[in-house]
Amino acid sequence: MANYRGGMSIQVNVLEAKTNLSALIAKVLEGERVTIARAGTPVVDLVIHRPRAVTLGTLAGTLDVDVDTFDGVDPEINELFYGDPE
Repeated sequence: MANYRGGMSIQVNVLEAKTNLSALIAKVLEGERVTIARAGTPVVDLVIHRPRAVTLGTLAGTLDVDVDTFDGVDPEINELFYGDPE
């Protein structure tokens, strides 16, 4: 695998990345930086996936909602979905 080392960094071309993907993933997991290049120009960095934290309910407790407004069936909405009841 041809590479250009500068510290903890590896650059490989696309064909080498395809051929050695498992080995490159292992290197990234070990802390090395892997860059994939096309015709010698870096185009993609291979990095460890970091899941994003999802925050739900950021407005909880800040809005006043009249629960009675949302109770029951809305005849207009029913008509849109199911047509005229006649």
